[in-house]
Amino acid sequence: LRLCHSGRYSCRGRVSTEVSQWSVSKRVTVTVRRVPLSGVSLSVQPPRRQAALGDSLVLSCEVAMGTAPLSFSWHRKGSGAPLGSSPRLELHHVGDNDSSQYRCRVSDGHSVAESDPLNVTVLDERDPRAGGDL
Repeated sequence: LRLCHSGRYSCRGRVSTEVSQWSVSKRVTVTVRRVPLSGVSLSVQPPRRQAALGDSLVLSCEVAMGTAPLSFSWHRKGSGAPLGSSPRLELHHVGDNDSSQYRCRVSDGHSVAESDPLNVTVLDERDPRAGGDL
């Protein structure tokens, strides 16, 4: 539903009797209200929040509640320009400069909500913390 779907509605149908005639229901008023944005959260694949140099990461932004249409923007700590404008941010061939804190900002045109920061670490393959299971 969208706010523009508010209005008065009725339905019309044919009643099957000896004499077929159309019948119209009483009108009802439907009011669609704006739901405030809430529950903006992030998830990452792979879920460890770590990747080796050259790997890929996919960050996803979820919204628990909010009235559509929603717009998304991705932000990295220390970077002024948004990194993307969809619910997913794909980081291909990550490098050292991709280690940072990421946030997703969501707007419904009237208000803005932001996720908690998500720390992403890019490990050099020679780093002993990288282990063999990345």
